[in-house]
Amino acid sequence: MTQSSKTPPDLTIQPRDMAFGRDAPSRRWWLGGDPVGTAFYNALSATFPLGERFFMDSVRRYRNAAPAKLKAQIAGFLAQEAMHTREHIFFNKQIADHGFDIAAMEDRTRARLDFARTRPPLQQLGATIALEHFTAILAHALLADPRHLEGASDEARAMWRWHAIEEVEHKSVAYDVYMAAAASLPAPRRWTLRVLTMVAATHLLFAVVGSNIADIFTSDGINNGRTWRRLFHFMLVRPGMLRQVMGGYFAYFLPGFHPWQHDNRALVSEVEQTLAATYGVGAPA
Repeated sequence: MTQSSKTPPDLTIQPRDMAFGRDAPSRRWWLGGDPVGTAFYNALSATFPLGERFFMDSVRRYRNAAPAKLKAQIAGFLAQEAMHTREHIFFNKQIADHGFDIAAMEDRTRARLDFARTRPPLQQLGATIALEHFTAILAHALLADPRHLEGASDEARAMWRWHAIEEVEHKSVAYDVYMAAAASLPAPRRWTLRVLTMVAATHLLFAVVGSNIADIFTSDGINNGRTWRRLFHFMLVRPGMLRQVMGGYFAYFLPGFHPWQHDNRALVSEVEQTLAATYGVGAPA
């Protein structure tokens, strides 16, 4: 590991090869019959297959130069992200089967990521660690507060919790790769690069997901002010995903930040035991 890493030395990145929803019918509004909450998660899911591939490519190009322990964690990260890609491709197909234009949402994501791929490799890695931090803090909130998936269909709830468990588990891999790759840069320059890429990544994420949500609301015939007010209440008040992640988001901007400054392995273990009781861990897909 790099000298600056605060990753727990005994951390193992364990891919859990699980498949969800193959034999269960999906519902249009799978989150408790709520079109607003469902729209948020569907809009996010539409970004994942292409986003996960971008993350994998950004990290993979630095794998050969990584020290042995980090290289092993990179392998676990890549395996987990590949499985997330597979499951969200299937989940997105279910969304499309209900008449939502997933292809247009994917095109929107692709256009943004195609531009990101024109940037230097270290900037691409910077965008990856920013978006990986986003997914990690969203994952923590989802695992810590059962209200986020209250009323969800069993298969959808299990898939999102499984994904969240692994996002928390590998939350420092891309960051440690970045710190190793940028080790020759002065610390202020490393900080500036990761902060600027977080600002850009925040704009990208909100623009794409917000536009996806608008598309979904339009498909449902509810793209109006009342629906957007309900979305803001859902995101900021109850259950309040955005409100819950604000502290973790702004922590990223502090010099000396590291993802494992917030050690939430106990939460992951607790949720994983519940998931394993139903699906098993490492069950073949």
